[in-house]
Amino acid sequence: MGKMWNQVYWGNTVLLYLLTAAGIIIAWLILKIIKGRIIGLLKTIASRTHTNFDDLLVKATEKFILPLVYLFINYHIIRQLNLSERTENVLGVAMLVVSTFFVIRLINFSLHGAVVVYMEQKNEPAERIKQLSGILLVIKAIVWSLGFILLLDNMGYDVTTIIAGLGVGGIAIALAAQNILGDLFSYLVIFFDKPFEVGDFIVAGNDSGVVEKIGIKTTHVRSLTGEQLVMPNSEMVKDVIHNFKRLERRRIVFSLGVVYYTSAGRLKGIPSLLKNIISTKDKATFDRAHLQSFGDFSINFEIVYYLESADYVDYMDTHHAICLDIFEVFEREGIEFAFPTQTIFMSKQGKEEARILN
Repeated sequence: MGKMWNQVYWGNTVLLYLLTAAGIIIAWLILKIIKGRIIGLLKTIASRTHTNFDDLLVKATEKFILPLVYLFINYHIIRQLNLSERTENVLGVAMLVVSTFFVIRLINFSLHGAVVVYMEQKNEPAERIKQLSGILLVIKAIVWSLGFILLLDNMGYDVTTIIAGLGVGGIAIALAAQNILGDLFSYLVIFFDKPFEVGDFIVAGNDSGVVEKIGIKTTHVRSLTGEQLVMPNSEMVKDVIHNFKRLERRRIVFSLGVVYYTSAGRLKGIPSLLKNIISTKDKATFDRAHLQSFGDFSINFEIVYYLESADYVDYMDTHHAICLDIFEVFEREGIEFAFPTQTIFMSKQGKEEARILN
């Protein structure tokens, strides 16, 4: 029996192979217990706290740190065997590649999770958190590139040439993709400056509509007539953007004209009549009403009031009711609205000529 344990295969005894396998199994069992008991306990504790950062830490430990620890333990256990130089090199390269893969994923996972948790704590809307995918995609690509370069450097390759080539290539790509990079920069401006968000009704230049999607290159807007407008982000940040979703109160200015033979007493009373009409409306706040000008066909009044609502339908309903009330009150008070008229004064000779012609 002892001879069997001492049999040598590929430079190692059977007993050493069994001890190596036992070490791998024991390490797996220990990590299984840690994952089942300790990680489970940490999850329960983290779920009772008010912050999500500890939940993120526990999840990162479970998904990346424990597998990485298990990988390192197995690597050192296997290295206790007498391995050939080639096998040792292959094992070392494999360990380096796999560990680099796990570390990069851990960095990207932690970065993504930390940013999302931070935005959730600031009560950012779900659509805005969803927009993070564009920015994080670029950051993750940079992390993967740096990780690949570091991997090559640790494997003994000269990365100086690679970095120089990437620099030249980056300049060439930047020159060839100026518009794309401009849109990406504009996307970052839109994301951090927040001139508008998904669901906002905006007017940019000659276009208007409801924002449906904010992408890395373009913003999608659904116009009032139904079609979808795909607008480059670089053009969006150049225009003056009117965001009606953030309108807290609407200022309404309108005018009306009365005929010239309205008496002075009635002209003086018109501002009070208008104030009484507007003040009776629930969401309307009267500001002023003044005789503005003497027009060609009418005496003109300018009226200003505020609507304490951002809803356009509320504005139309309130203004509709105000106009009807003005018409009713003016009719009752005997005040006539003006319309384009012209009074012609004729001399006696002209009247006589008109009589003969008729």
